[in-house]
Amino acid sequence: MTARQRWHGRTAGTTAVAGLVAWVCVGATGCSWSGAAAEDARGAGDPVETLRHAADRLMDAGSSQARTSMEMATGGTRVTIRGEGVYDYRRQLGRLKVMLPQDPSGQSEHRPITELLAPGALFMKNRGAGVPDDKWVRVDTAGLSDGNLVTGGATDPYAAAEVLRGTRAATYLGRTEVAGTSVRHYRGTADLGDAARRASAGGRAALRAAATGFATPEVPFDVYLDDQGRIRKIRQRFSFVNGRQRDAVAVASTALLYGFGTPVEVRLPAAGDIYAGKIAEE
Repeated sequence: MTARQRWHGRTAGTTAVAGLVAWVCVGATGCSWSGAAAEDARGAGDPVETLRHAADRLMDAGSSQARTSMEMATGGTRVTIRGEGVYDYRRQLGRLKVMLPQDPSGQSEHRPITELLAPGALFMKNRGAGVPDDKWVRVDTAGLSDGNLVTGGATDPYAAAEVLRGTRAATYLGRTEVAGTSVRHYRGTADLGDAARRASAGGRAALRAAATGFATPEVPFDVYLDDQGRIRKIRQRFSFVNGRQRDAVAVASTALLYGFGTPVEVRLPAAGDIYAGKIAEE
């Protein structure tokens, strides 16, 4: 089975992210927060409430550039699918160029897949599998068992933020940097069912599908917010069963957001440009 087959089969592996909270011991008084860390912790507010509103802060920002990665492992082979593009949070429209990994033999290259992200739909071009080069494939995300958090090889950045609306528990771990920007690091767990109930109208059905389709509705995450409360980096771990195997596997999805305010123009395909034929298995 090739790496591309594994992607279309949605098999996966997991990685983890570690964090550190700094303490300072002051003389005979024992250990306490340093002044700067204590002040920052107070300024961070309630972590759960802060994260539940992170999607709103992206809406305020309007748009951004995005880089994504999705890490999977099965049968002793680890693959990473990478994407890059732009996203309009107010219209919930995005465009990503998704790069599939090479086959394990390294003998073949895959053309990048262009993906258009829209409320309730995923459009893919250069999908292969018998689809003409000039046609798009349209997928109803509410009909996917994972709500397209995994299927497309890149989690929709706004969908990733809306998962945080279901935050059940979260801990503030202190300040660090992401791509040269000072950020606050949080770690926690979200519930997809709760996220679906609090989600925007455009994302509700897909998250509801994910809540019942994943092996567990719980999503562990690490997220990094800038001083405006905007997500700069988010890493989420999903437990997934694809129907071709009994055991749940895991996918680690990461999005890096930057260039806020970038102009975004996304045109969805006309009906005549969408492939209506059968898609072959690869």
